[in-house]
Amino acid sequence: MSNEKLDKKEAIKSIVRTAVEAYATGFKARHEGEVDNPNGVINMKIHNVFIAALGSDIQYYSALVRSLDSSLGNMLEGMAINIAKLFYEVSKSVEGNLYPEQTSKIAELLEGYKNTKNPLVPQLSHYEEIRNIKPNPNAKLKSKVHVSDYYLVDKETNTHHLIELKIGGDLDNKKARSEKEAIFEQYAILSNSLGKGAKITAHFATAYNRFGEDKEWKQGRVLQFFSKDELLIGKDFWNFVCKSNDGYELVLNTYKENAYLITKALESIKKTYLD
Repeated sequence: MSNEKLDKKEAIKSIVRTAVEAYATGFKARHEGEVDNPNGVINMKIHNVFIAALGSDIQYYSALVRSLDSSLGNMLEGMAINIAKLFYEVSKSVEGNLYPEQTSKIAELLEGYKNTKNPLVPQLSHYEEIRNIKPNPNAKLKSKVHVSDYYLVDKETNTHHLIELKIGGDLDNKKARSEKEAIFEQYAILSNSLGKGAKITAHFATAYNRFGEDKEWKQGRVLQFFSKDELLIGKDFWNFVCKSNDGYELVLNTYKENAYLITKALESIKKTYLD
């Protein structure tokens, strides 16, 4: 293995270690600092009398797990962005013109996906349909700024990647539609700004496969609006941001090696609230 690859590998491991350490420290400080605050995250969630009837341990854990799940997701998102910065130019928004004709085409496609009686299913070719639309030369154009989860530019291949990341991928129908609309609009803006020859890809990604790693991703609400060719699920997502076939294993193994820090923080919080 070359020195450059070793350096990148160590950089990824360092990012994961630092993220876990910072998360454990912050999570512990936040919750222990709120122990006497009736408006604290845990204290605000422990007044469900039906949960309380099951005992103080269950009451505490049910409140803590909800906080842990959401905040851990935020940590993973930030960690992925920092890893991506090792290999890509990373932005959080796209800006440029969006033609009215493209907006109409996007609405037409989304309605087609939504209507179960319509045979239209998501395909990568639909992006090209949006890209190839000829705008009315007399139309007044408006510039639009679109916030993006990940807009990555691979300088080696000169490819632009748009990624909508949902940690577990749990979307209802309204969110699935809005996520695809956002991706379509970002793609249109980039294609208008960069020109016909620019290489642009779009993806829906998750940090883990809620059906089990290496299992088929079957969430119908996602697949109603995203083709399987757009998916970066679990392992594929981490391999992509690490630009390595071993990225997922490297991230997960490093996380596991340092997960004891989070466990220690949780034990400390438990003693603070229950002892």
